[in-house]
Amino acid sequence: MKLLSDIRINGKLYPKGSELPWDMFYSLPLINMLVFGTIGFLMAYSEKSPPLHIQYLFGGLGMFLHIWFYLKFFGRDEVKWMFINSGLGFLGIYSQIGWLLSLFGKKAGDYPYYVHAIPFLYYVLCTFLIRHAVLEITQSREKPAKKKLVENCYIAISVAVYLISYCFEKRS
Repeated sequence: MKLLSDIRINGKLYPKGSELPWDMFYSLPLINMLVFGTIGFLMAYSEKSPPLHIQYLFGGLGMFLHIWFYLKFFGRDEVKWMFINSGLGFLGIYSQIGWLLSLFGKKAGDYPYYVHAIPFLYYVLCTFLIRHAVLEITQSREKPAKKKLVENCYIAISVAVYLISYCFEKRS
C-alpha cells in the first residue's frame, strides 16, 4: 500500500509515498472493524440493548475515528465514493442485516429504521476496507486494467452474496 500521509507504527516512521505491506496495514483495521462492528450489531439487536443514545455515542465515536483513518490513508475521493456506493448498496446491506437477524429468528422490519443506522454504517465501513484489501492483495491498485477486472469481480461476488443471503432470509 502506498501511503498518502506519514504514519508511525510501533515507533517507526513511514513517510508519505512509502510502500507498506498490505498485511501490516490491513490486519489491525480489519480486526478492529470486526470487533466494533460486532459490538454495534449486538448493541442494536440484542434483547437487552442499551438506550439508543448510548448506541449512537459508541457507534458515532467509532465511525468518526474510522472515517478519519480512511481520509488519512485513502484520501477524500475514495471516502466520497464509499458514501456514494453505500447509497447504491442500501438494498444489499439491508439483505445482509436481514439475513444475520434471521439467524436469530428476527427480521430487519422488527426494528425501527433508526436502530439500523449504526450497523448499516459499520457494514459500509467494513466493505470499504475489504475492497481496498482485495485491491492490495491482488496487487491491482496501480494497474488500471487489472483493477477494473478485480473491481468487477468484487461487485459480482458481492451481488451473488447479497442474493444468496436474501434467498436464505426468505426461507427462514
